Amino acid sequence: MNILLIDDDTELTDLMRRFLAHEGFNVDSASDGASGLERMLAESFDLAVIDVMMPGKNGMDVLRELRSFSQLPVIMLTARGEEMDRIIGLELGADDYIPKPCNPRELAARIRAVLRRAEGGRVDEKAAEAPQMKMIATFEWHPQSRRILENGEEIMLTSSEYNILGVLLRHAGEVVEKDALTEQALGKRHGPFDRTLDVHIGRIRKKLSPLGNGEPRIKTVRGVGWLLALD
Repeated sequence: MNILLIDDDTELTDLMRRFLAHEGFNVDSASDGASGLERMLAESFDLAVIDVMMPGKNGMDVLRELRSFSQLPVIMLTARGEEMDRIIGLELGADDYIPKPCNPRELAARIRAVLRRAEGGRVDEKAAEAPQMKMIATFEWHPQSRRILENGEEIMLTSSEYNILGVLLRHAGEVVEKDALTEQALGKRHGPFDRTLDVHIGRIRKKLSPLGNGEPRIKTVRGVGWLLALD
């Protein structure tokens, strides 16, 4: 798997490169946001790890521009305790985040988890024997190619968003509890103060057409979870 590290902290980047290479990853690095974007435009990577705090083009700028042309899985490195950075990163389409200074072993574990989700994860395990395409009301779901269309138009989703919407589609019209959705779609347990799922749901809502009455298609069932409503 080809990983790109984008961080101006060359000492930390060198440490992470050596550790990740030892773990079996092919690792390249860029020391600033602009060169990182150039690398992602010109080369093929499976995942990018992007530091938020960089001079010039910072991590949020990089992620925003990246999402204009690619759904490449991204893990953001944020300053410890900077909750707003984490929320903004998720809103821009990051798949996960990890605070700095980070343990290289934890970073490797997070990378593997995000890559598993990007390659199919738990959603596609249950769809392995399913037809290549499922029609669910106005949605076309293609599990093998990890594509979802609404009214014939492809919905551009990150790997995490695809997994979440896939779970909701499998249970369309039913309430999916927070704990179950987090575990099935993101492969982790839902923490009491974890807003990751809320942010992803907010992004998905904006990408779906509203119901006939103008209400969002994904409904919040307060204190329980979410429901994907069909016309």
